[in-house]
Amino acid sequence: MNPSTMRPFPISVVAMGPGSQGEEAPDYLPMPKGMDTFHQPRLPDNASPEAIAQAARLLGLFLEGASQAGMAGGARLDLLGLEAGVRDVINQSMGFGEVSAFTTAPEHWRVQETAFAGIWRVLKVADDGAMIVDRLETGAIPEVLTDAMQRTAAGELPAPDYPAGCMNAQALVEEIRMQAAAYRAGQSAHIINLSLLPVSDADLDTLYGWLGHREVSLLSRGYGNCRITSTRLKNVWWVQYFNSMDALILNSIEVIGMPDVALAADEDFADSVERLNEYLDMMAEPA
Repeated sequence: MNPSTMRPFPISVVAMGPGSQGEEAPDYLPMPKGMDTFHQPRLPDNASPEAIAQAARLLGLFLEGASQAGMAGGARLDLLGLEAGVRDVINQSMGFGEVSAFTTAPEHWRVQETAFAGIWRVLKVADDGAMIVDRLETGAIPEVLTDAMQRTAAGELPAPDYPAGCMNAQALVEEIRMQAAAYRAGQSAHIINLSLLPVSDADLDTLYGWLGHREVSLLSRGYGNCRITSTRLKNVWWVQYFNSMDALILNSIEVIGMPDVALAADEDFADSVERLNEYLDMMAEPA
């Protein structure tokens, strides 16, 4: 398998390269099609008026706190102890957004952006499968994801061995080590676009083996998919873009606290507050 197509998510392999396209004129990568857009969620058909009223009250309090604090304020709404009917109304009301994520260590977190950007569903699962955290929270990205990266990655990594066939692996490794050591929170990303560099299979094998795909994985859907995974080195991420045919179109390494493609923007959150207010007004309307 060509290392440039390796990724931590189980997706189909698309044949590419010499000999894979037959004798006809060359085929170009299809342009992305069908971007996801906002769709207003719907209430469950069998929801009781009491459950709807209680869900609307809780979401209203949550939204009031979120509006006052702004996206950086980290408003939260605990859902774990709610009655099943109320929880079902909130589940369906919040819907699903473009970004989802999970961690495999040191704890098992599951994160899903809601239909309202900047508002996230955050769950923690015990080793036996029991749900021990279930909440809504606001922010550019839930802190549990960046915290998992920081707790499972090393501050520095020794250089790997360089097998025969390496062209630029040594220079790339030293660049990554230098940038990771110099990175400070709030700095812009240092991006290494492997798709545009002269790298051999041995170079890519060396980088994948050295950095690995680690404990934090995110998927951002939009035009195609963007898969983001943490590495063994703090603040260093694999960021790989695939088109709608699951063909890898950009393979990159980013040195940053969290890649920007996963983050909700302030203006998106402002839109979410407006849309959720409209949705709560709809919930208050008589059936």
